[in-house]
Amino acid sequence: MDKSRKESKPCEPLVRSMQRLQEVFNVSTMNAMKTRLESIAKQQGLGFHVTDGTCYLTADLFYLEVVLLACGDVQVVKVAPHGGAPVPSDTFLQLLRNKDFAMFSKKLGDLYSQYNIPGDAELKVKLFESLQVLGKDLEQISCLPSASVNQSSQVDNINYGIVGAVTFGKEDCPLTVHFYVSPESEEPVHTAQLNIGLCDVTHCLQMASSLSQPPQLDAHGFPKFKSPNEVPSDQVSACFLLKLQPAIAMVPSLWHKLSQITDMPVPVNDLQWAPLPTLLRAASSRERTAEDRDIISTVSVAEGGKHTYVFPVEAWEGRAHKATLVDSVPFTHLSHVPALLDLLRHQCAINAMLMSAMSSTCSTASFPHELHFEVLPESDTSFTLTFRRPDTDGLCVLVVDLPGSRQLTCRLFGAELDNPSLEECFSAVMKRTHSVPMTLQALYSKMMDLAPPADVSMTDTFPPSAAVPDQCEPTSVSQPQLLSEPQPSPPGDPPPPSAAFSPWTPNNYTLSELI
Repeated sequence: MDKSRKESKPCEPLVRSMQRLQEVFNVSTMNAMKTRLESIAKQQGLGFHVTDGTCYLTADLFYLEVVLLACGDVQVVKVAPHGGAPVPSDTFLQLLRNKDFAMFSKKLGDLYSQYNIPGDAELKVKLFESLQVLGKDLEQISCLPSASVNQSSQVDNINYGIVGAVTFGKEDCPLTVHFYVSPESEEPVHTAQLNIGLCDVTHCLQMASSLSQPPQLDAHGFPKFKSPNEVPSDQVSACFLLKLQPAIAMVPSLWHKLSQITDMPVPVNDLQWAPLPTLLRAASSRERTAEDRDIISTVSVAEGGKHTYVFPVEAWEGRAHKATLVDSVPFTHLSHVPALLDLLRHQCAINAMLMSAMSSTCSTASFPHELHFEVLPESDTSFTLTFRRPDTDGLCVLVVDLPGSRQLTCRLFGAELDNPSLEECFSAVMKRTHSVPMTLQALYSKMMDLAPPADVSMTDTFPPSAAVPDQCEPTSVSQPQLLSEPQPSPPGDPPPPSAAFSPWTPNNYTLSELI
């Protein structure tokens, strides 16, 4: 029998569309728009009052000014920070003109959070002024030229700029620092929003610029700062904050260095520690990964090849190899920011390399006919990749060491390759791409080129490509085209490095560019 009308469920997309149309048609007069704005203001904890055709949504440190037309349409929306003149906001204007009240309410809530500084009225104003001064100093630093950064490259500006790439703060958007992005994927970009919050200890916060004027760099490439007694400041129970998006999984050694830079105690309460690969897997898949299971991941590489990476859980359970998620970093002085960002980049680079060997889905069993690589921790900032040689039953170990955000070395053991400069070149590939699969594919291809002809049984063990099991969805990792084999140089003239290693060097880069 057919279901009765009462038993049938309405089509959800149709219901949402009808509700959206009802919102649009219901808000077609000035009074209707005023009523809707008042309702949104109350939902977000803001005050509301009206003067003729202008609505004001007010908070302690800012207000939103909405000028209405007689028909209910919006003429202009302005945001005014404390002590500042109203500035037009195209973001809020377009949302109201489109009658997208849900997104308008969300953006208003974000704006309120940006200006929601704790404390009494006097303290709020003082902290807000200090935050504004710090933001202007960061903007000036970001504009200083740096000899070590390719200014035309957005990736270089983000990863190697003194304070990254800064999105200047606007009245309706906080100052945001873009400080790390994987060179290969370019997503996601790690950002830090500038904020301020209360704390239990009194700190001296700047109330005027702490940069020497005009702003300039010292011999080491860092900004020059005024001496503390030259900068007006106030003693307050507050500190600046870098709000991180997304949160960063940090190992204990690097996590403790945060407090060494800022001379502020790092809170240890409510911190949850887990093996670093487990946290990275959970962040990439947005699903909880069992901490007692090995992580096994299949990744597609160039020319139909596939890699299987195994992260043995027992090997990563040591305290030095566990990690905790960090979503905000407190500090008290502008000079802390470059060092903090450099430390965060260091951890992000380690995480990006490990995550490049993880597919979007998690598997709990290994599969035959794949190139297998075992990923083990070596130290708090290094790891090893163990795999079978293409010409024998022996094993090779590639040690990847990242002692700093700009330092990376790869050492190869067990390959019996006569040319030691290969390690430098593969280090350059890893540094240029931050991709484990891309580097290992290039390394393995080079080893096969140098190896004697393999037995049929050996060839069968490592087919060029293998089907991916249905339950494992591989992540595609593209590899730059490889240059063709060069013609031999005349006797007595050694070939240049870029020619000697061209079979594995990415097509878009010379060796000097990679290093």
